[in-house]
Amino acid sequence: MPDPTPPITSAAPAAATESTARAGLPEAAAVPVLSVAEARRPVAAAFRALAALTGITGIALDITASHDLGRLFSYFTIQSNILLVVVFAWSAGRAWTGRPALSPRITGAALLYICITGLVFHFVLSNDSSGFAMTSHRTPLETAASQLLHTATPLAAVLDWLVLTAPGAYPLRYAWQWLGYPLLYLPFALIRGALLAPGTEGRYPYPFLDVDLHGYAGIATNAVVFALAFYGLALALVLLDRIRPRLRGRT
Repeated sequence: MPDPTPPITSAAPAAATESTARAGLPEAAAVPVLSVAEARRPVAAAFRALAALTGITGIALDITASHDLGRLFSYFTIQSNILLVVVFAWSAGRAWTGRPALSPRITGAALLYICITGLVFHFVLSNDSSGFAMTSHRTPLETAASQLLHTATPLAAVLDWLVLTAPGAYPLRYAWQWLGYPLLYLPFALIRGALLAPGTEGRYPYPFLDVDLHGYAGIATNAVVFALAFYGLALALVLLDRIRPRLRGRT
């Protein structure tokens, strides 16, 4: 015998549908919700993990070849690469687990600092005509470390920026905010040099910061020139980030 009880229906879905229709919104899900698996970015994670490993390898080789770790870690090269390794490893973890990307303020700063490292090395420190060349003899281990830290990691950072990140993330104010660390590096290098005995090898990390060679007036001039160049580079990154094309499939 058929069940005389009428089927029970819920008015809530109907009400929700009617409300959606009145609001002019399409039925069903208007905004797709991505699962964690769908939000994961395995290619970005793998690339950034490899870039972080490159930086770690270069730093490890330099530590192995160095006889003065205090001097080694006073170099902007080592410091900027340590920062890049941390940012790349952090970004790789977030990309692998599908969490939001790091703040562009952080990733852009790491990009600027590693670009400074690469450009100053190739155009100033390795250029005999610059007046600030550091072309002393290097062992094969030191040469390998130098290429990893001055060439491979800067190229990896630029490639990650151009291919694996969305454009238009850098407001203009970031350009001068990013200069905080390079400007603080100047008093760090000068104070460290002043605390070391005259004639100490590597008393000043770079020739353009050597007070014994240029005096404090010369160092001040060099600092202004480099600060303006770094600010120009930061502005270039901000402006290029605004006009570079968005690659298909990039998030």
